[in-house]
Amino acid sequence: MTAAAVLAADQADWTCFDVSIDAGVAHIQLKRPEAMNTMNKAFWRELPAIVRDIDDNARARCIVISSTGKHFSAGMDLSVFDGVGDRDGGPVDRHVAGESFRRHVHHLQDTFTCLDQARMPVIAAIQGGCIGGAVDFTSACDIRYCSADAFFTIMEINIGMTADVGTFPRLCKLIPEGWVRELAYTGGRLPAEKAREIGLVNAVLPDHEAVVAHALATAREIASKSPLAVAGSKVMINYARDHTIADALDYIALWQVGMFSGPHMAETFAAKAQKREPSFPDLLPLRKGF
Repeated sequence: MTAAAVLAADQADWTCFDVSIDAGVAHIQLKRPEAMNTMNKAFWRELPAIVRDIDDNARARCIVISSTGKHFSAGMDLSVFDGVGDRDGGPVDRHVAGESFRRHVHHLQDTFTCLDQARMPVIAAIQGGCIGGAVDFTSACDIRYCSADAFFTIMEINIGMTADVGTFPRLCKLIPEGWVRELAYTGGRLPAEKAREIGLVNAVLPDHEAVVAHALATAREIASKSPLAVAGSKVMINYARDHTIADALDYIALWQVGMFSGPHMAETFAAKAQKREPSFPDLLPLRKGF
């Protein structure tokens, strides 16, 4: 059974997403435009299950995440917090409730961390509003493109809370801190062109259709490269982001001891000489069950 067929068999169970795989590119689409693609309870179960299945089983070489309707996502559905810290409707010690809530937030954070940890790059194609939790969502992706009508809002401050699912740890690595602070403290909108200017998105496209097409074209280009080299590049970029220059230089040296691939380089040179597309082996599925 092909990767696409395996995913298609599961689609009946997914209420928030449609997924397709073609030419090494997995396309995950939010599919609740009537609810502005808010992140309900099912969202938090389905997204990591889909991404980890693609990653663990090496079903694709790149992932594109897009949405449907006017807005990419209006963010968190507050029903996600219903019942957190409760025990059969009775009173609960506040310290015990706090410990439970902390674990719940970690669960939500892990939903987006799976994008950061996936072996293959993840590209976000954003249209309209990218609000609240959607900023956490897209900031965990490798590359972001948006349409001209897109805007980004750290909405949490507007409802009296602090963003907690990944916005600050990731945005502070992506854009100047002053912009993070202004957006976090005011809850104002960051429009598409300003997002491009400060480095949050790589490009602004005319409309929704164009931004999805651009994201898929970039994903196909990535999928044509050596998956091992792409995966290694993602590991190194993430490691460099989180460590000193000296540590990152040492880590890439150690990585190359085991991962340097002469045959992949030879295939690249041969393909160029023969004026054909290179052919590289896919990553292996992860071995489980031990």
